[in-house]
Amino acid sequence: MFTEMRHAPETNWLEGISSVPPQQALRHLQNAFQRFFDKKNGYPKFKTKNSRQSAEYTASGFTFRNGVLSVAQLGPIDVRWSRKFSSSPTTVTITKHPSGRYYATLVLDEVVEHLPKTDAAVGIDLGINRLATLSNGERIPNPRHLRKQFVKLARLQKRYARRKNGSGRKQRTQQAIAVVYEKIANSRRDYLHKATTEIVRNFDFVAVEDLNVKGMLHNRCVSLALSDVGMAGFVKMLGYKCEWYGKTFVMVDRFFPSSKRCSSCGYIAESMPLREREWVCPECGVTHDRDENAAHNILAAGHAVAAQGERVRPVRALARKGISRRTVNQVEQGTA
Repeated sequence: MFTEMRHAPETNWLEGISSVPPQQALRHLQNAFQRFFDKKNGYPKFKTKNSRQSAEYTASGFTFRNGVLSVAQLGPIDVRWSRKFSSSPTTVTITKHPSGRYYATLVLDEVVEHLPKTDAAVGIDLGINRLATLSNGERIPNPRHLRKQFVKLARLQKRYARRKNGSGRKQRTQQAIAVVYEKIANSRRDYLHKATTEIVRNFDFVAVEDLNVKGMLHNRCVSLALSDVGMAGFVKMLGYKCEWYGKTFVMVDRFFPSSKRCSSCGYIAESMPLREREWVCPECGVTHDRDENAAHNILAAGHAVAAQGERVRPVRALARKGISRRTVNQVEQGTA
């Protein structure tokens, strides 16, 4: 059908572009419908012209020689490369963002060398006030990239609301808003890359908590702050970078009581509201910083996961199932 459309009088404009991107788009559409029929995804959605646009070229649609990228029907493209690579690309995707900027993404078969061993291990507790608290006492602050642009975004969005629909001014204002959002996303991504690379470079064993970030976003009180901190991206980057550089990455079960457990004696508190940033263990009398104590417990649980090959779950889960109403401390002490 696509071949017939290229030669039809009403759609002969398709002959002026390379046939590779439309063919790839049809393959992606076929995959989307197949996943929909397999009940893996929802029904495919129509893409608007104001959203991100992309054109994917396979090996027959581009050439790459001496650092010069040439695409079918477009010719050589002036690209400012963000990094060096030695292998030849197999696929090139040219993307236009709503801000009006173009990006070229290459699929490469690169060999990543492992980083030198440090024989150090770390547990990481993620949060909102601080992006991460490490078990060695180091704290990674949360720069709050979105909050820094609130005033500028509010001014532009008010201006956008006053513009007449379909006017050139409204389109230019919409593009200005997209530029601000892209700057926020780039700043957040750059900060996460630097933080995760530093962690992977300094530690051979990394343990983090498996947080349900998607479920936490349903809480309207913290959803904006959670989106701004980028917890999911932080964990994802740590995972694949540890795999690249030959480090060990462990996910601790999300129901493990990392904050309520005393890292010194193992006592588990009945409750631990978020407003309590420090607490004193009633058993051993040690004063804990909430996040640093959780990082110590995550590290210990991560070692248990690596040794047993199992996910760590708390004993308190039995109480939720109705098996026992006693706390972990009462079970250990043998009291009712």
